[in-house]
Amino acid sequence: MSARWIDARATIAMKDTAVLPVACLLGPTASGKTAAALAFAARRPVEIVSVDSALVYRGMDIGTAKPTAEERARVPHHLIDIVDPADAWSASDFRTDAQRAIDAIVERGRVPLLVGGTMLYYKALTQGLNDLPGADAALRATLDADAARDGWPALHARLAAVDPQTAARLAPNDSQRIQRALEVFMLTGQPMSALLAAPARDDRAAARYRFVPVALEPSDRAVLHARIAQRFDAMLAAGFIDEVRRLRARGDLHADLPSMRCVGYRQAWEYLDGAIDYATMRDKGVFATRQLCKRQLTWLRATPERIVIDCCAPDAAEQALHALERIVDGRA
Repeated sequence: MSARWIDARATIAMKDTAVLPVACLLGPTASGKTAAALAFAARRPVEIVSVDSALVYRGMDIGTAKPTAEERARVPHHLIDIVDPADAWSASDFRTDAQRAIDAIVERGRVPLLVGGTMLYYKALTQGLNDLPGADAALRATLDADAARDGWPALHARLAAVDPQTAARLAPNDSQRIQRALEVFMLTGQPMSALLAAPARDDRAAARYRFVPVALEPSDRAVLHARIAQRFDAMLAAGFIDEVRRLRARGDLHADLPSMRCVGYRQAWEYLDGAIDYATMRDKGVFATRQLCKRQLTWLRATPERIVIDCCAPDAAEQALHALERIVDGRA
């Protein structure tokens, strides 16, 4: 075990202010994060903190590519299977729970490793939170009704009139993000883009950790697109549709919940509703995953301090391990 991390345990116990490096393995879907994280855990006393907005939901295993029971038995994982799909979980919730998990891991004398691709969560943890209002159920119901009548492209046009900057980065059918942006404007009278650009309020113990991101990014996006298609097909073969069918059978879930808006689940729900056929569901699921990948890469490239690893390289995993070891040892 690194002497630095043994010292870390004593440091936190004494409420010292020493800054400890925390490695963060980030990247788009299908970039190889899980394999690299597990390989690193074979070398160091690692506990993984998930930075993924879908892995938090219980019963959503196949469609989220959740680590297997064997993988989770081999390496402790945190912030997985902690929320019921009927409930919401925010970036603020992640920030609180991640800080608590990291503190506990360090106090045990072990090494925290953040792994995931939900860049909003990473930003919330490392940079603090903007003053955005919470969800308003009545207002969301109104927007849903407007969308049912006029369509989401019409609401996208409405957003463009009041917040062109946010509208420009959203697809006309990105219902979840269009709804949220309109909700923020209607509650505050200010565009979401302006609120996000304002200085974040950061009440964390800023001197405690230094988060160092290692980014798995493709030199050839076509390679990643092929992996995405292969993985989605593998999910379908593993019983993904049956998983969504079981979730629907609960009776308390619906297509507008954040959990059911996750990539893949939304398209499977449409298929089970009879709105689209199987082939269309598959193609829409792959396309939506590629769009998610594009958004994740946009967020990553706005993180100039990241250490970039080409996830298409044959030795990408070994490069990632080398970078993570340098961080944990205080050499990066």
